[in-house]
Amino acid sequence: MSAVADTHAQDHHHGPAKGITRWLLTTNHKDIGSMYLMFSFAMFLLGGSMAMVIRAELFQPGLQIVEPEFFNQMTTMHGLIMVFGAVMPAFVGLANWMLPLMVGAPDMALPRMNNWSFWLLPAAFLMLVSTLFMQGGAPNFGWTFYAPLSTTYGPPSTTFFIFAIHIMGVSSIMGAINVIATILNMRAPGMTLMKMPMFVWTWLITAFLLIAVMPVLAGVVTMMLMDINFGTSFFDAAGGGDPVLFQHVFWFFGHPEVYIMILPAFGVVSHIIPAFARKKLFGYASMVYAVGAIALLSFLVWAHHMFTVGIPIFGQLFFMYATMLIAVPTGVKVFNWVATMFRGSMTFEAPMLFSVAFVILFTIGGFSGLMLAIAPADFQYHDTYFVVAHFHYVLVPGAIFGIFAAAYYWLPKWTGTMYDETLAKTHFWLSFVGMNLAFFPMHFLGLAGMPRRIPDYALQFADFNMVSSVGAFMFGATQLLFLFIVVKCARGNGEKAAAKPWDGAEGLEWTVPSPAPYHTFATPPEVK
Repeated sequence: MSAVADTHAQDHHHGPAKGITRWLLTTNHKDIGSMYLMFSFAMFLLGGSMAMVIRAELFQPGLQIVEPEFFNQMTTMHGLIMVFGAVMPAFVGLANWMLPLMVGAPDMALPRMNNWSFWLLPAAFLMLVSTLFMQGGAPNFGWTFYAPLSTTYGPPSTTFFIFAIHIMGVSSIMGAINVIATILNMRAPGMTLMKMPMFVWTWLITAFLLIAVMPVLAGVVTMMLMDINFGTSFFDAAGGGDPVLFQHVFWFFGHPEVYIMILPAFGVVSHIIPAFARKKLFGYASMVYAVGAIALLSFLVWAHHMFTVGIPIFGQLFFMYATMLIAVPTGVKVFNWVATMFRGSMTFEAPMLFSVAFVILFTIGGFSGLMLAIAPADFQYHDTYFVVAHFHYVLVPGAIFGIFAAAYYWLPKWTGTMYDETLAKTHFWLSFVGMNLAFFPMHFLGLAGMPRRIPDYALQFADFNMVSSVGAFMFGATQLLFLFIVVKCARGNGEKAAAKPWDGAEGLEWTVPSPAPYHTFATPPEVK
């Protein structure tokens, strides 16, 4: 605490640091949250432009604009940048901004570490993106970087990619430690764990997931590093290693990782739906337990990504049933959101539109996940576009729409200005239509047998691919509108936001399951 008070005292007494040094050296959670959000949006545009290359190539069969080798580099980089560069930093940015305000803390628990964990990210991604300009090109083996494809046949830049992954992991672990320390040690007096807002709960659980699985990712990329450079054979059958070992270690990280990308969005939506339904969140305690159950079960399902590698029948049955079990707490959450909306006085401002779309489309993604969980059926679906459709239905309307909803919901609080509601609704509808046009046809392509990760395809898949590409370009272009809306709002071009911008909604960001009004919590003076 004294460190926090110190840095704040310096800020106040010696005048705020000016220009670039303010951002380089800041320990202010709001500044750092803003930097995370800006960085993640830049990565979102970069990763999105790579998706545009992919969809342009798949617009028609036959070679059009890029070589197959470059196509593979684009699919790999698109996945890595979207997961580690866009979605995760965006949620960390939201956590930095909102957690101290929600628990009544003056700042994050470890402000200097907070600054460091952010500044590692631009370095890591600069390194990752620089591989595009190296001899042999960028990583070309898919975002899951399966060995021995990545270790034996990958380009020379693979070692750079491994280093970049290590740095991102260090950043994530430090961010998670900071979140846990803040929530457990700096809550306002009287705020017990079961009185914490849902966003705080989802982030607390997400932070524990990060600390559990990031070292596993570090382990698997270190084993790759050894195989490539030091003559070991962890994943090389010729030296007595096992390629399937890579998949086990990778997915033991990778499955909890997909929940890391969705749990904070659950928290965001659990604030917005009650606010715009003018009702308390239905079933607060069951929401908390459901998030915990999802997090625990996420460690028991990793091999559902591996039904086709020849795991024994008992293993297939175990992972099939464990995966289906995750649908239960997820169903509890969806039920609670719908019950919160039921007979509420709903209005549909942009945050609510994104949240309702989140609930509907995320549920569709959940159902296709249930189909993929059925081991014998998965033999047909595996490595087809059906899988691509499934995880994009979870991540685009899930993670990305959750981030948009949060941005619109809290922008008035962050900037003091209301965003342009008409433009925001336009952004929503174009995103909604574009996203569904882009990803829904992929279900049909996959069921018809179109494989993933290919730059070319048979003629019978042409029509759906064309529709898909049109939708993807629509979705991609629309995000420039979002940039315009946010910049316009941040510059103060709009009506001044009220003290409680979404008034009429109960308690809003601080909805707690107790009768105590939220303004009794200790909040720093600049927040009020």
